Amino acid sequence: MTAARPALSRRLRLIGAAISIGAASMLGSVPASARGPEGIADIAEKVIDAVVNISTSQTVEAKGGGAMPQLPPGSPFEEFFDDFFKNRRGPGGGSKGGDKGGEFQPRKTNSLGSGFIVDTSGIVVTNNHVIADADEINVILNDGTKIKAELVGVDKKTDLAVLKFKPTKPLTAVKFGDSDKLRLGDWVVAIGNPFSLGGSVTAGIVSAKNRDISQGPYDSYIQTDAAINRGNSGGPLFNLDGEVIGVNTLIISPTGGSIGLGFAVPSKTVAGVVDQLQKFGELRRGWLGVRIQQVTDEIAESLNIKPARGALVAGVDEKGPAKPAGIEPGDVVVKFDGKDVKDPKDLSRVVADTAVGKEVDVVIIRKGSEETRKVTLGRLEDNDKVQQANAKPKDEPAEKLVTQKALGLDLASLSKDLRTKYKIKDSVKGVIVTGVDASSDAAEKRLSAGDVIVEVAQEAVSNAADIKKRVDQLKKDGKKSVLLLVSNGDGELRFVALSVQ
Repeated sequence: MTAARPALSRRLRLIGAAISIGAASMLGSVPASARGPEGIADIAEKVIDAVVNISTSQTVEAKGGGAMPQLPPGSPFEEFFDDFFKNRRGPGGGSKGGDKGGEFQPRKTNSLGSGFIVDTSGIVVTNNHVIADADEINVILNDGTKIKAELVGVDKKTDLAVLKFKPTKPLTAVKFGDSDKLRLGDWVVAIGNPFSLGGSVTAGIVSAKNRDISQGPYDSYIQTDAAINRGNSGGPLFNLDGEVIGVNTLIISPTGGSIGLGFAVPSKTVAGVVDQLQKFGELRRGWLGVRIQQVTDEIAESLNIKPARGALVAGVDEKGPAKPAGIEPGDVVVKFDGKDVKDPKDLSRVVADTAVGKEVDVVIIRKGSEETRKVTLGRLEDNDKVQQANAKPKDEPAEKLVTQKALGLDLASLSKDLRTKYKIKDSVKGVIVTGVDASSDAAEKRLSAGDVIVEVAQEAVSNAADIKKRVDQLKKDGKKSVLLLVSNGDGELRFVALSVQ
């Protein structure tokens, strides 16, 4: 038995040698261009002094894992828990100075990320999450020089931040490239501070563009398989000309390490954000004043739009720029300021990137026909809307409920009792849903009791008979679906397409 092991080892070594020889011969027959781009070392050497490490410190409250459990006097566990909590608190069992026995002392935490210099005066770009809530921020240059930095401004919606510091010697800065010119398969180079190991260079290709991974309202990430790990956040993604075409922001990984799914904010977005943060210390985004939703295939069929495209206007702000321009719920925006709008994300991004106060042409489809509206953009405010509670109504005799079925819905006219029961604002007009057939298309589209149908096929309705009549007519006309404008109790609108077959 023992004699077989060395023989097996020799066989494995020989197999390994044969594989190595075969691999070497294969590589020798492959053109150099197919094994990766030349000049990555030259690019890294050219730009690495512009890439910095970001060191932050933050004071946080120490958490002791909860209060001491309440135990009956004389319990056999009382002494054990008392000693345990005293040891956790330190000698004396109390806070420093003995003023609040049982409290844990605040402590300093440190974190490291990446960034890059875009101006030799000391302007640095990084991710907001790298410096969020930091008490102190330091920039560490490639040669190890550590300099305290100040925060210029942040944009949480794109997770970007701009810092500045006073240079002690001449700096190297990098320029932004055009991320719109990237093609799938283009080579890119990432430089950063993975796992706090210091400046590291990795290379890969552009795997995808315009990725929406539900991180924010303006998602349009570059996806790359260049190795990006924890600590790379805020670092630059370069093209082969040494231009920054993205800011490495996040990874998708079950292990915390790179599995080839890294995402970078495109330079087109970054450059605009950096410019505004330097000028104003904040973002000043354009505002159209509409609520929008996806144009599904069913909605497109109901509106006679082929192919399905654009952003469906579900609501118009009474004080927004779209209102005086004549844009209405049910309009589909297909072009904004000369740029095609394929989906709601496209519209959100292009409006946000447009200068406040600019007059733009907005092309809409209304009842199957294209129209152009001129809109002067306002400024988007980030303040959350304050919802006011409905006043409590006086008790009145209950009204008799009369319902009618259509589209798998139990429908009724809006009455005072129903407004009270479902908390429907007085400004909401239409027909209320009091029940939904669980097996119907309406249930699948998440209609529920308390929703109010405002329009059917872009015509206002006031009673259940109106709805049934219009649905019957659509069936006769051979339509496959009907478009409903639905409101919740607060008056927020959305469009829902239901099958009429």
